[in-house]
Amino acid sequence: MRALIQRVRRAAVEVDGAEIARIGPGLLVFLGVERGDDAVRADALAARLLAYRVFPDAAGRMNLDVRAAGGAVLVVSQFTLAADTSRGLRPGFSTAAEPALAQGLYERVLAVLRKRHPEVACGEFGAHMQVSLCNDGPVTFLLQA
Repeated sequence: MRALIQRVRRAAVEVDGAEIARIGPGLLVFLGVERGDDAVRADALAARLLAYRVFPDAAGRMNLDVRAAGGAVLVVSQFTLAADTSRGLRPGFSTAAEPALAQGLYERVLAVLRKRHPEVACGEFGAHMQVSLCNDGPVTFLLQA
């Protein structure tokens, strides 16, 4: 399971020209589910997302997590993160989880986040989405579980 996270000033998701989610300051999470991922990995990644310290403290150091910073979380499914890009000029998707498994684990990550954090938004699993964001820093990390 991979999560590309970005500290943002704002982010939004549109599907078919309609905005379905928006956050102000917080984390934008692109989530890719791989073959072999399971509930244990999903739970661990969700906990790590909330605890990962990428927000500045009073001294300007990255010492605060999204909860301490008072930020929101926007999770967007992105199966292309699970692509095999190790060779060639075209990504291979044999490493990505089947849609049913991926959707179940995506929803599990959302459920864990929502249980532990008051402001969690999401994209639409499997939809063609337009994601807009204002990266703050820029600050971007790839987390793997």
